[in-house]
Amino acid sequence: MMLSDLLYPDNPKRRQELIHLHQELLDCMSTNFRATNELAGVLNEHLGCTITHIQMRESSTVKENCDIIIQAMSEIQHQVQKIDSDMKEKLEPVLYQKLYDIKEPELEKIAIAHKVFSIVLGEATSTAGMVAIKLLGSNLMTLTVSKLVSLLAQIGASVLGGISITVLGLGIEMILHAILGAVERNQLLTAVKSYEKHLAEFKAASEKYQRAIREVTSSVRQQVQ
Repeated sequence: MMLSDLLYPDNPKRRQELIHLHQELLDCMSTNFRATNELAGVLNEHLGCTITHIQMRESSTVKENCDIIIQAMSEIQHQVQKIDSDMKEKLEPVLYQKLYDIKEPELEKIAIAHKVFSIVLGEATSTAGMVAIKLLGSNLMTLTVSKLVSLLAQIGASVLGGISITVLGLGIEMILHAILGAVERNQLLTAVKSYEKHLAEFKAASEKYQRAIREVTSSVRQQVQ
C-alpha cells in the first residue's frame, strides 16, 4: 500500500473511479467517431462530398482526438452550408422558402432538392434530395453539432486533454501519474469531479448527435430498399 493510501484511505476507490470514467469517455468518443464517419459516408455517396473518414489515434492524447472529431464536424457543417447555398442559388426564392416551410409536404421538398442536385452533380442518386432535406430541415448541423463541438473543445482544454487514450493499458499508477503527476486526495477529487462534469454533458450531447445521424441513415436505408 502506498503512503498516500494510508493518509487518504479513500484513494484506492478514487483511482478506480478515474479509470472507469476515463474508459467511459473513450467509449463515448469512439462512438462519435463511428457516427461521424457514417454521416460522412452518406454525404460522400449521395451528395458528391469528399469528406475524409477519421480514426481514433491510440498514440495521441484526448485533446488531439477531440481535435480530429472537431475538424471532421466542421467540414461536415461546411458541406451542409454549401448544399444550402446551392439550393438558394439554383432555386427561385419561392421554391427555396418551401424547403424550410414546416407546412410543406416532405415529399415535395425532396423532389425540389433532388432537381437541384441533378443539376449540381449532373447525376444524383434517388436519395440525394431526401438526404439534403433531412440535413437542412433538422437541427443536426446547427444546435446538435455546435453543442458537441463546444463540449469537445472544453474537454480538450481541461485537465483531461493531456491524457493519452492508451493510458489505461499502463496500469493504475501510470494513469494517476498521467492525470495528476502525484497522488493526493484533493487532486484525485478534482480529477474525478472534472471527469464527471464533462462526461455527463458530453454523453447527453453525443446521444442527441448519434440519434440525429441514425434518423438520416435510417431514411437512406429505407429509400434504397
